[in-house]
Amino acid sequence: MMLSSSEPRRRSIAVALAWLGVVLAPGLHKFYLGQPGWGIAYLLLSWTPIPRVACALEGAWLLGRPPEFFGVGSVDSAVPPKPATPIDPSQVNALGVALRELDGLRQEGLISESEFEQKRRQLLDQVG
Repeated sequence: MMLSSSEPRRRSIAVALAWLGVVLAPGLHKFYLGQPGWGIAYLLLSWTPIPRVACALEGAWLLGRPPEFFGVGSVDSAVPPKPATPIDPSQVNALGVALRELDGLRQEGLISESEFEQKRRQLLDQVG
């Protein structure tokens, strides 16, 4: 199942796929979490025990991750937004450049989805 980058992932599915990788096909949880490069690397190395051990460790690690890691909003996200104020056009251009650079880091796998979303919100909060 392919999810868009804005949809939250379910912890239970990610953990189940990681632990399933110990026995069957390692790396499925990476595809589910939006990291296809790592998923392919796990599949290419599946003839060795390395990705299977990594899947077991990551399955346990995923259990301890906060909900924000899976794209689920925090309790604070229920706070109503601030009223809109006029925005300086130069700020809009700078914000656009910063968001494009941030998205490039996310697409290259240098930052996770949760880190991207956190930084994106910080940038938007600075303008508004």
